[in-house]
Amino acid sequence: MGNTDSKLNFRKAVIQLTTKTQPVEATDDAFWDQFWADTATTVQDVFALVPAAEIRAVREESPSNLATLCYKAVEKLVQAAESGCPLEKEKQIVLNCSRMLTRILPYIFEDQDWRGFFWSTVPGAGRTGVNEMDDDEGARPLAESLLLAMADLLFCPDFTVNSHRRGPDSVEDMQTMDSCEYIWEAGVGFAQSPPLNYIHDLNRTELLRLLLTCFSEAMYLPPSSDTILNPWVSFFCSTENRHALPLFTSLVNVVCAYDPVGYGIPYNHLLFSDYREQLVEQAVQILIVTLEHDGGGLAHRPPSPSSMEDQDSVGPDNLFVNYLSRIHREEDYDFVLKGLARLLVNPLMQTYLPNSTKKIQFHQELLVLFWKLCDFNKKFLFFVLKSSDVLDILVPILFYLNDARADQSRVGLMHIGVFILLLLSGERNFGVRLNKPYSVHVPMDIPVFTGTHADLLIVVFHKIITSGHQRLQPLFDCLLTIVVNVSPYLKSLSMVAANKLLHLLEAFSTNWFLFSASQNHHLVFFLLEAFNNIIQYQFDGNCNLVYAIIRKRNLFHQLANLPTDPASIQKALLRKRKSPDAITGISRTSSQETVSMEGSRPAVPAEPGTLKTSLVAIPAIDKLTEKSQVSEDGTMISVLKMEHSHASHHTPQADHTPQADHTPQAVHSAIVGASDTESVLSWKCKLPLQTIMRLLQVLVPQVEKICIDKGLTDESEILKFLQHGTLVGLLPVPHPILIRKYQANAGTAMWFRTYMWGVVYLRNVDPPIWYDTDVRLFEIQKM
Repeated sequence: MGNTDSKLNFRKAVIQLTTKTQPVEATDDAFWDQFWADTATTVQDVFALVPAAEIRAVREESPSNLATLCYKAVEKLVQAAESGCPLEKEKQIVLNCSRMLTRILPYIFEDQDWRGFFWSTVPGAGRTGVNEMDDDEGARPLAESLLLAMADLLFCPDFTVNSHRRGPDSVEDMQTMDSCEYIWEAGVGFAQSPPLNYIHDLNRTELLRLLLTCFSEAMYLPPSSDTILNPWVSFFCSTENRHALPLFTSLVNVVCAYDPVGYGIPYNHLLFSDYREQLVEQAVQILIVTLEHDGGGLAHRPPSPSSMEDQDSVGPDNLFVNYLSRIHREEDYDFVLKGLARLLVNPLMQTYLPNSTKKIQFHQELLVLFWKLCDFNKKFLFFVLKSSDVLDILVPILFYLNDARADQSRVGLMHIGVFILLLLSGERNFGVRLNKPYSVHVPMDIPVFTGTHADLLIVVFHKIITSGHQRLQPLFDCLLTIVVNVSPYLKSLSMVAANKLLHLLEAFSTNWFLFSASQNHHLVFFLLEAFNNIIQYQFDGNCNLVYAIIRKRNLFHQLANLPTDPASIQKALLRKRKSPDAITGISRTSSQETVSMEGSRPAVPAEPGTLKTSLVAIPAIDKLTEKSQVSEDGTMISVLKMEHSHASHHTPQADHTPQADHTPQAVHSAIVGASDTESVLSWKCKLPLQTIMRLLQVLVPQVEKICIDKGLTDESEILKFLQHGTLVGLLPVPHPILIRKYQANAGTAMWFRTYMWGVVYLRNVDPPIWYDTDVRLFEIQKM
């Protein structure tokens, strides 16, 4: 039968279903088989031939027929999982049923009255004589039967895995086979790499797409700070799923072993299709979605039969989270880290032949996966920071941050990148690793400089703050917190980076900016704290920064003499009222921009018509982080909230209030509150200027004397003098190092959920699984 006839017959069956007002009996196999037995339709065909309006019409007008359709499709998958699909016809039925369910499920989820349908034990109305499945399965809810059948089918010999038996009786028993011997790829906990089979990859991809669709019920619930467990994920990742371990391992290994460059042949991706890439994309999406449900202990979770039976299991009852947290072999860490770094750096690869290597598009999912690994497996985090391999993750993140800074549709990418760096910056080793010279020179739209990875980080952060779009302003606190966290360990900043930091101080310390919102002074406090850390702990190698501070000494004197009388405050506010975007205004006028790196492209706004998904607000920096004090032996002790009120004037952030909001409306509403003299006085007296003022008091006269005596106008001579100078015994007693470590909370959990599902929604466009359905977790907006 030709493919056209097949499509035509399928379309006729759909029309019959939508026009029938009477329930069709579940026993009427001739009718139901039209949807999966006789067709050779692709998933794209199914989406085209089953329009949204018709699915909704059946749902409203003949609900029993929609219920029977779902039930019959699940029944077919269960039968196939039991038989092991020895025949090609059975394999085709599995694919057709998967495609049909992928098409229909979002319309089940969007209707509140239907959402419980798959969790009901007795399938919906209009059925007789369909109890075979219920008897076999012990009257399981439909959802459980579907999930267990899919898990079995993902390890089905000659369908999704290579058969290990050869000979006349080569059918392997699906019920007794050990799927741990059929893991899809070598890597974590598995040494053999099975031969590539593109048919198996395609079949796995189809089943994973349906699995992702099952999990997507989360998209149809409004954002909520409460932990709402996704019943589909909870069941699939429980001990009920006997394939949980081999499937988790298969997904991780398939992602981390993937090499998009292939055999190094230019343009190879144009010569043949890479079926593995589609599988890797679905695999990484399944991983991040299942890992979103961290057990977080069992406190807030309803007890499930599976978790109650398995008293011996350690850690969370989500087995995927459990397995992830228990990966412990160094070679496994190395495999995962190198795999993720290879994929993250792929879109940055510049070759002499344009478009000659494939560029992957799933870097956002990879960043979420890396985040989950660091968050759930602290030993992995320490492994990442143990060597300079962490820089192979840092450089691509900085590239993405710099590239996306002007594009409002990629604000979520900016956040995840900054969150990862905030998490890493809470560990001393990250600051130490940043001292490695930066020699890779990935083409970025930033000034050319010679220096370390710390210089790269500061130059990129400066670029984001001074030329990113306005919606990034809530991230300024996070960016500067990262700089403060690493500052005590930075041995030698370049002149370019030193000037960028002073330029930020100049932008943030104008009277208008300081008075225009009650939170704005925090940015100045962060920068002063970073300068103090470098002067007190790394003075010897930082003559460039010391010189930049001396050159810009008027900034510090202005801060010390900041006016606090109402008249001066009002005058400053009126002077700038006309241009609310003061930060970028100042930045563009005062920053001496140099030539950008060769081969770089400027950051550009989103193309008109680009779709983006909305995000919830991130918590304030004091909710995102917890302060730790570094003791003399390098260990960190948490600074309790109780001690904050007694903290010395060196800990200005002790009384952090909520997140700064620098939008023009917020600025004007805050003017009244921020401009009263008491509030300005209350923070002005805590400005940590003592160390810098002492440095200026000692060094400025010496530098001026050298210039007069030797008639110097040459920077290099002054730098040489500063390089060999010392302030030992002249500065105040060094303050303890304070690190603000990322801490998880309900606000960030909610942010991750909306961001992650937004990415999954936008990346699944062929077929457009959720397009035009009533998603409630976020809004879809057109740029």
